[in-house]
Amino acid sequence: MPKQEDMQIEDIQELKYDMEILEKELMKNHRIDPNLYVEYDVKRGLRDSAGKGVLTGLTEISDVRAYNLIEGRQIPAEGNLFYQGVSVFDLVKGLKGHKFGFEETIYLLLFGKLPSINEMEMMKEVLFELESLTGRFVRDVIMKASNPNIMNAMQRCVLTLYTYDKDPENISPGNVLRQSLDLIAKLPLIAVYSYHSYLHFRKDQTLLIRNPEKGLSLAENILLMLRPDRQYTELEAQVLDVALILHAEHGGGNNSSFTTHVVSSTGTDTYSSVAASIGSLKGPRHGGANLRAQKMFEDIKANVHDWTSEEEVTEYLQKILDKKAFDHAGLIYGMGHAVYTLSDPREVILKEYARSLAEEKGLMEEFALYDLVENTAKKLIPVHRQIFKPVCANVDFYSGFVYTMLGIPQELFTPLFAIARMPGWSAHRLEELINAGKIIRPAYKYVGQHMDFVPLEKR
Repeated sequence: MPKQEDMQIEDIQELKYDMEILEKELMKNHRIDPNLYVEYDVKRGLRDSAGKGVLTGLTEISDVRAYNLIEGRQIPAEGNLFYQGVSVFDLVKGLKGHKFGFEETIYLLLFGKLPSINEMEMMKEVLFELESLTGRFVRDVIMKASNPNIMNAMQRCVLTLYTYDKDPENISPGNVLRQSLDLIAKLPLIAVYSYHSYLHFRKDQTLLIRNPEKGLSLAENILLMLRPDRQYTELEAQVLDVALILHAEHGGGNNSSFTTHVVSSTGTDTYSSVAASIGSLKGPRHGGANLRAQKMFEDIKANVHDWTSEEEVTEYLQKILDKKAFDHAGLIYGMGHAVYTLSDPREVILKEYARSLAEEKGLMEEFALYDLVENTAKKLIPVHRQIFKPVCANVDFYSGFVYTMLGIPQELFTPLFAIARMPGWSAHRLEELINAGKIIRPAYKYVGQHMDFVPLEKR
């Protein structure tokens, strides 16, 4: 008789063979003729023929500007981003050493106005009180199922928080606001603790679980909880604070915020809505783009010998575009945006903070490489794609570099995006619920064939 182990191997091989057959059947029967999208004027990806987003709703939360309207024509312009009508340029400039910029942004996004001194103090106190996790939750939820993908771990933790909520299904604005502020305060802990748990249980490193300190900003506490020595400079905290501000919101049309609207329109609970939005952001086409950009730069630094040589950098970037280098996708990550044309305001701001941080850390040679790649790619991409629209760097271009200089591990790049975007998702969820819109249900055109049913024994 064959051994049990051999039978298991045979079963596994047979299952693998069966799955390969099923996969071929799947691919054969789900291909849709691309010409049908044109024939039925399908706004694929909710975009028109020019690649612009199809209007699906109204919002007061944020506005993305990339064009000026002159004599009825849209002319490319320097980009701007407004949170509740306030430009992010003014928001960041107005900080003037104030270290709670992200907290001020949270108030602005949720309540539609800049807070007074008293309102700001109240917001800080609320977040200080909510910025904690019970030992039971850390032990039973975070530690018992460590995961190398922190976004997945965050989804699981958010869904589990439902069971710790005394009123989880209540979707009244007041209760959803309570839940939103609680999640805004707790997501940094969930992300950092999940990362340390992964290092301990998967990498056999010392377990480091440190409580945040009251009186510190969310940005400061992220650095404090992440670093073994608890130390950080004032500039480091300021740069992370600004990075969180710039990632907090980007209009209702981005994938994860639209997911928030779609899921919230069903009347489901806050935890399900947030978990869905995290799942959307997790994708490499959305929140994972900064990691792709950082890995691309690691490849460039390894293959370009003279970082100051425009000729050598140009030659290698052309290889990337020709699918002969890096991941062979033909993309220079961090370049181009669906809306912005001449500039992405988030990139413009973050680049200056990246410069300051690079000066503090003695990494100006590396910063100069980023600057050279950015300027070179702006020239190469339009020629390569044969387009007339200007191509600018987006916020992902420098964010990975900034996070790396801050000593933030790559596993936390996208989770940081989720932490920053939580106030924006919360504002969109509240907007959807308060305005009591219909359930979002787009139409799909059936283009398959109708068939008569044939009994199994006659097929």
